[in-house]
Amino acid sequence: KQEYGYSVLHQDSPEGGSALFNDLPPSFQVWMSHGDRVESLPEGFTGTAYTENSPLAAIGNGDNMFGIQFHPEVNHTPLGQDILNNFLFDSCGCKADWIPSNVVHDSIKNIREQVGTGKVICALSGGVDSAVTAGLLHQAIGDQLTCIFVNNGLLRKEEAERVQTTFKRGLGLNLTYVDATDRFLNRLEGVTDPEIKRKAIGEEFIRVFEEAALGLDDAEFLAQGTLYPDVIESEAPENRTSARIKTHHNVGGLPENMKLKLVEPLRYLFKDEVREVGLALGLPNDMVYRQPFPGPGLAIRIIGEVTSEKLDMLRQCDWIVIDEIKAANLYDQIWQSFAVLSNSRTVGVQGDFRTYGYVCAIRAVSSEDAMTADWVRLPYEVLARMSNRIVNEVPGVNRVVYDITSKPPGTIEWE
Repeated sequence: KQEYGYSVLHQDSPEGGSALFNDLPPSFQVWMSHGDRVESLPEGFTGTAYTENSPLAAIGNGDNMFGIQFHPEVNHTPLGQDILNNFLFDSCGCKADWIPSNVVHDSIKNIREQVGTGKVICALSGGVDSAVTAGLLHQAIGDQLTCIFVNNGLLRKEEAERVQTTFKRGLGLNLTYVDATDRFLNRLEGVTDPEIKRKAIGEEFIRVFEEAALGLDDAEFLAQGTLYPDVIESEAPENRTSARIKTHHNVGGLPENMKLKLVEPLRYLFKDEVREVGLALGLPNDMVYRQPFPGPGLAIRIIGEVTSEKLDMLRQCDWIVIDEIKAANLYDQIWQSFAVLSNSRTVGVQGDFRTYGYVCAIRAVSSEDAMTADWVRLPYEVLARMSNRIVNEVPGVNRVVYDITSKPPGTIEWE
């Protein structure tokens, strides 16, 4: 029996038999994500906790070696932080001295050592990850940095204009704008497999940056806002043991023969940590807490082939979703909210006439680090307004559904 989602963990001893569970109740909620279970113990270990499906959900050897089957690191295990605190501070003797300002200091030092007097181009998307990356580089190397914002034709409505205004005028960065819409759409023509989409977009990004670098006095480095979840879910040189969930365009989607050397100051940080670093850098709150937007853009929110017609439909749907989320004062309470254009078409009736249009899915999730997520219980009236507006304002869409799948077993994005 597989075990995905919430489960109740019971300690074997009512008094508590493991240092991991010091000062915790005999039973509490945890988050499971596995299809296997432990049935026999290694020598010297005993069971310390179990769930309905896992007779050995936690084990220990009495000498600060532990094994657990559940996930204490995710927000969906409410007492997970207490478990990690017991392990780190009681069992391992660690100290809690991580602060954002130290990360800023160390990152600036590492960037200067890696880059020296070289020129760097920074892939700027407008999201918090690339914004914090650009902020760190700007402080570290100043005029050696040129930010390049590539319009790949897969952006949301009015996004290209907003990004240029925010970063060029608002933050004073040296920003170059490249409109590569046609080449990305040509590259995606006929492509339906999501892995091929991601890799094609990743490779095309690199080629665009390499061409832009030719006019920037021999730029040697490419900086990008890669985070640790991107590395975990992709297959990367330092991550050969975990299964590839999907190829992130900025990790597994990079070409092997790229000419630029990578600078990735956020590679081992999670999103919540990146936001703390952004605040320490003095970036505006609305930039730091902007909802995540995937690097491959709307291409992975269109199921099947990406076309200009479908992009136009999805942009309108997505605009309505975000507009209603903001109108209901929910934007800052949700990790991510967006629309997906499915490849399914259904029969409808509008104005006494038969229609045959696409199905739009609405997705809204809560999370802390994107490693796990739960679907948001949006108010019915908000969903009703979204649905009514989409079918009335977006030609070609005649049905709206709401995605109530957690991660796992689903992912946040559909592709």
